[in-house]
Amino acid sequence: MGVTIVQHYPMTENRTGPQVIEFLTKRVHAMGAAQAGPFLVDCETYNSAPAFGPPRTVHLLNNSEQPATVFSILESGQKQVPLVSDPLFMDLMKKLGSVYTCKQQTRMEAKGPRFEVADFLVKLGTVTMNANFKGVLVEVEYRPCLVPAACWELLREFMQGFLGTCVPNQPPSYLQNRMQDIYQPLDTIQQYLDQFREYRKAVTVR
Repeated sequence: MGVTIVQHYPMTENRTGPQVIEFLTKRVHAMGAAQAGPFLVDCETYNSAPAFGPPRTVHLLNNSEQPATVFSILESGQKQVPLVSDPLFMDLMKKLGSVYTCKQQTRMEAKGPRFEVADFLVKLGTVTMNANFKGVLVEVEYRPCLVPAACWELLREFMQGFLGTCVPNQPPSYLQNRMQDIYQPLDTIQQYLDQFREYRKAVTVR
C-alpha cells in the first residue's frame, strides 16, 4: 500500500449521486484506467453508558483492502487512541453491550468501483448513513511511495486530471503534521473517519 488521499467531491443540484459516480467513472476511464472490482469502507460507532464515567466513543471501521483487520479508534475528551485488531474484536464489542451501545442509525458506508491506472489506485465511493445517500468520496492511492511529502504534488496533479479545480492545494488536515512519516493503513482509516464526521455534522445541523 502507498500514500492515499481521501477527498469529498462537491455535489451540484442538477446531479444525483449515481450521476456523479458515472461522470467521474468516465473521466477516470479517459485517463486509461481499468476497473478492478468494488471496494467498501464502513464505520459503526459505539457510545459508553453514563454509569461508566466520562463519555467515551469507539469507532469500528472495516476496509475491504484489509479484510482481516478491524480498525478501532477510541475517543475520550480530546484524546484519540487507535487500535488495529482482527475481526474477533467486533464480537467483543457486541458482548460489551452493557458498557457500549451502538447507534445503528449512524452506521456509515463508502462503497463503489475501484480502478487501476499505472501506479495509481482510484476509488469512487457513494457515502450512505443508515442507507440514506449523503455524498461522494474519492480515494486516490499512489502505490510506489510511502512518505506523503515525497508524492503530494504528484498526487494533487493526478487528481486534478479528473477532479478539476475541487482539489485543494494543501493535503488533508490529518496528514499535514505527518508528511514526513511512513504512511500506514490506519492513516487511510483516519481520513475516512474525518470525512464521515463531517457528513454526520451536516445531518445534525439540519
